[in-house]
Amino acid sequence: MSYNLYLPEGYLIGTPENREYTSTPQNLERAMLSGRILEGMATLCDTSLNLTVDLGCMRGIIPREECALTAEGEIVKDIAVITRVGKAVCFRVKRITRDENGEPVAILSRREAQSDCMEHYLKHLTCGDIIPSKVTHLEHFGAFVDIGCGVVSLLTIDCISVSRITHPRDRFAVGQRIYTVVKNIDPATGRIYVTHKELLGTWEENASLFEVGQTVAGIVRSIEDYGIFIELTPNLAGLAERSGCGCRGEDITVGQTAAVYIKNILPDRMKIKLVLIDSYKGELKPKRLEYMRQVESGSHMELWRYSPTSCRRVVETDFRIPVELQRGN
Repeated sequence: MSYNLYLPEGYLIGTPENREYTSTPQNLERAMLSGRILEGMATLCDTSLNLTVDLGCMRGIIPREECALTAEGEIVKDIAVITRVGKAVCFRVKRITRDENGEPVAILSRREAQSDCMEHYLKHLTCGDIIPSKVTHLEHFGAFVDIGCGVVSLLTIDCISVSRITHPRDRFAVGQRIYTVVKNIDPATGRIYVTHKELLGTWEENASLFEVGQTVAGIVRSIEDYGIFIELTPNLAGLAERSGCGCRGEDITVGQTAAVYIKNILPDRMKIKLVLIDSYKGELKPKRLEYMRQVESGSHMELWRYSPTSCRRVVETDFRIPVELQRGN
């Protein structure tokens, strides 16, 4: 895949190229003639739901109908416009004119930028492609991510990490820049779905960070009758049996920090046995996301096997076959 020119919104606004093109009316005209995609900060939504964009050298206007890519005949929703205020928006310059006071004003189109992104980038993605993304919104069922020029994809909560979380905010924050992998493409609609856990390493890669006999900090993620699951990394959790807890089990709640002793590491069973030493509120934040493999725009993976080869249980993502036929998902 060639270099990605269609980045999530907010990636271009601070670049030297973007600043140059928006520095003078002449440079903005050059961008218009070449069809260049630029970014600016949306500062106002007027009563007619047109966006005002600060271009530096002049004021820009994105008319409501040019604020987002929609299906033919569909009207741009109010929420799609007003939620852009205070954020970077991508656009192509359609024309430069003058307002009622004789001041230059650029008429812009975010819709054209998104259409160009869809036609020349998103339509050419295949399952397994690794792409830059930006978290735009969090819901209990997953995170919505910008995968290019404000085009949004759903990252479901079960695809965020192997260690199960109660809400995507346990892992992400709005505005966070991440990488995702194209998981599925709906052939009927062209809608793209993405995944993330495959970039956070296999069981063995994560387990290699720890040794039997260590006492380490983790986060309580799940409390079951048979034990307590403690997250050691985003893609690795161990089980502390309730009977072996060094603190009162009834005092433990999901989300707490836990000090745990590593009793055993069992690759053939894909298990880490822990002894809970203590638990307490707050203090330990979720670990910073660290990708276990080199990721960059344009790289690709075909098969990711989470489980060790010695383990009979196979957990993998095979991007070469349909999602519904994959094992362990």
